[in-house]
Amino acid sequence: MAILALNVGSSSLKFALFDAAERRLLAGQCRGLAGSGRPCLEWRGAEAEGSRPLAGGDHQAALAAVLALVEEQDGLPRPAAVGHRVVHGGERFADPVVVDEGVLAALAALAPLAPLHQPPALAVIRAARRALPGTLQVACFDTAFHRTLPERERLYAIPRRYAARGVRRYGFHGLSLESVVEVLPFYLGGSADGRVVVAHLGRGVSLTALRGRRSLATTMGLTPLDGVPMATRPGSLDPGILLWWLREEGLSAAQIDRMLEEESGLRGLVGGSGDLGALLGESRPEAHFAVDYFVHHLARAVGSLAAALEGVDALVLTGGLAEHLPELRARLCRRLAWLGLHFDEAANRRGEARLSRPDSPVAALALPADEERVIARHASRLLAATAGKTKGGANCE
Repeated sequence: MAILALNVGSSSLKFALFDAAERRLLAGQCRGLAGSGRPCLEWRGAEAEGSRPLAGGDHQAALAAVLALVEEQDGLPRPAAVGHRVVHGGERFADPVVVDEGVLAALAALAPLAPLHQPPALAVIRAARRALPGTLQVACFDTAFHRTLPERERLYAIPRRYAARGVRRYGFHGLSLESVVEVLPFYLGGSADGRVVVAHLGRGVSLTALRGRRSLATTMGLTPLDGVPMATRPGSLDPGILLWWLREEGLSAAQIDRMLEEESGLRGLVGGSGDLGALLGESRPEAHFAVDYFVHHLARAVGSLAAALEGVDALVLTGGLAEHLPELRARLCRRLAWLGLHFDEAANRRGEARLSRPDSPVAALALPADEERVIARHASRLLAATAGKTKGGANCE
């Protein structure tokens, strides 16, 4: 039995095939989708790795290439279930679910709340159902982890009738958070259940305050636009700016949506791609400013979450930027020395998981996010539950 995990981004498709013992049999990603670059497929298996260009540049073409790759690999089993990352689950979906037409319709209705991620994820789910008829399809939600948010964090200070319609803080990057909290005891011991701030740093960025490894506060809100500045999204914004654009500039809702999703954040500050790794290597004053701006707002967000937790026992950095940019890790940890974080420069240069010195009152870790493993585990559990129901029904007959 094998489980295929699919992690759809706005311009990428990550995938991993796991066996029943959660061993990774094949993994990789399709880059450059949706016009973001030159589309290509990259993979690594137990005995080989490779890359090749994609014939098409959309997410459906990427899925077809992934499924063909699985078929090509000698000895790999056909997936018994496919797990999908879905960014927004809204009020209805607090746990992973088996996908049917009703689920697809409900998720499509949430697309305006995550326009960069929800439509391609749903396109991949539909394509997977066509390509693998009879194979269980499971949707796993980034918002589900934050169902523990207290009411004072969930609600906005707007008329309560809108909360009844689902206008509230949801939070995101929940699958990444699940993968982190699972391994925290190994690194932190008993402090894993203490006051922990996790920063997911990628093209999308959010920070979450944990106690008992449960979400108590987070920076993203109704949509993934909220919080700290990101590659192309502005983060928290005075709503008066939106009113000014409407009244003084005469912009349409579609124009504002495009500006907030694709033209703001680091890209808005300096132009170009908004790629932090590239900005760190540039000599332009605008690039230096953008990096400082990003780190400054990350540090501010950590301070805010520290206040919500009434202190911090540990800081965890995860996501692609945290994993691959030691200079970013160093800049942020140095800015947080006031918390009691004693940063270990040498450990950071070596790429170690622990970034803090042994005498540090606040621990700092850099841990990879393994969203695909979390997705596969949820899909495997629902596959077993479905098989059990079928078997039970057969026995009754």
